[in-house]
Amino acid sequence: MSSPVSSSTSSISGLVSGMDTTTVVAQLMQIEAQPQNLLKSQLSATQTDAAAYRDVNSAFAALATAAAALTKPATWATAKATASDTTVTATATSGAQPGSVSFSVDRLAAGHSIISDKTQKWATATTAFALGSLTLKKSDNSTVTINPVDSDGDGVISLSDAVTAINKNAPGFTASAINTGSGFQLQVAATTTGDASVFTLTPSAGTNTFGIFTQGQNAQITLGAGGPNPSTITSATNTFTGTLANTTFTVSKVTAAGGAPTTVSVAGDPDAVAGAVQAMVTAANAVLSKIHTYTDSSVGSKAPLKGDWSLISLTGRVLDAVSTSLNVPSNGYTGLKPSSAGSNGLQLTKDGQLVFDAAAFKTALAADPVKVQAVFGGATGVGADNVAGTPDDTIDVDGVGARLATMADQASDSATGSLTSLAKGQDTRAKDIQSQIDAWTLRLQARQQTLTNQFTAMETALGTLKNQASWLTSQINQLPSMSSKSN
Repeated sequence: MSSPVSSSTSSISGLVSGMDTTTVVAQLMQIEAQPQNLLKSQLSATQTDAAAYRDVNSAFAALATAAAALTKPATWATAKATASDTTVTATATSGAQPGSVSFSVDRLAAGHSIISDKTQKWATATTAFALGSLTLKKSDNSTVTINPVDSDGDGVISLSDAVTAINKNAPGFTASAINTGSGFQLQVAATTTGDASVFTLTPSAGTNTFGIFTQGQNAQITLGAGGPNPSTITSATNTFTGTLANTTFTVSKVTAAGGAPTTVSVAGDPDAVAGAVQAMVTAANAVLSKIHTYTDSSVGSKAPLKGDWSLISLTGRVLDAVSTSLNVPSNGYTGLKPSSAGSNGLQLTKDGQLVFDAAAFKTALAADPVKVQAVFGGATGVGADNVAGTPDDTIDVDGVGARLATMADQASDSATGSLTSLAKGQDTRAKDIQSQIDAWTLRLQARQQTLTNQFTAMETALGTLKNQASWLTSQINQLPSMSSKSN
């Protein structure tokens, strides 16, 4: 294990004593750093706790959104449009009402296009244009004057130059030089369809004229074709909007003579409503799963927030919001009567999760839409801050969606949510611990410097003693030897 601090201080490790003082200092510093290492462990745990609170907070924010959707009337008014003929596509938007319309398709929309006289073609695209300027007159009688220029500097204003000039100066129109195999013709087309796409193109010189290549026209359908009172409807495109309120349909084929009319029908879309309920259930299960993961107190669990009551209590609130019965209106019944999510397709499991039976839900919805909407929806109102989707929102009409939406907002609000506060509290604690760690780093650096200096001084002192001992030894060796003589 390496030392928790580093130092550039030089030492004379073991130069005299033979002891590896660098290793001794490193080992002593490991002991000295134990309080800092404990703080680092606390910092890691604190940061993990903050991340866990934020993860659960994000799940509650998603639940708030999904639950709030069920409190909106538009969610329950979702409609679906269908067509009896595959050549017609239909779409219903929010607010579409049940109904149907039958029609035959008389003609499809087309964009207007013209082409130059085939008897007077250009040999190549670079052949001189020779028609002078062009006047494009639109269906509203407004005009655009187009003056081709020599764009490549070869001294000739060519057919290609005319094509470039039209494409540049006539927005809403495109020009092409068409190679017929026996010469080139100039074709100009409107980029839109319908009667308003009709235009003319007149040259100021030359004899080449332009004829209609495709006639611009509106699409047309006939309601009640073959009946006593048929009526026609036109559209500049093949899409018809407003024939049925908040519904559009697009035609792509003319009805054959004697062919059956196409019927576009609009009806409620129980699949879309069931999907909205499923979205809330999925979000609620995500909340419950995350809380269980982070608070699991079973033997061997390493959950960072093991036994955290602030989270465990939120689990209880989610389950209570779903399981507690409600008094709601019902078809054919005056006043309110008890009902519950459980009796309309949403059950709780023994493991603390929600299970949604979409088929049972749609059956209940078809039988009593008023009741089912009341059970799963409800309505919320703004609190004192007059802002929707904040912790002080009220439940104006009781329902599972309203309950979960207000509870989830109280938990996840970015300013005052309970989970937000818990995460910020851990952030503050982490900041304090980091300050202590930084202080310990400075303290340990100073301590390492002190130890290094002490061992360096020891080596220096031992070196001095060794030198003195060597000097004394040399002096003693120089003394005359004593000898004894026998008489």
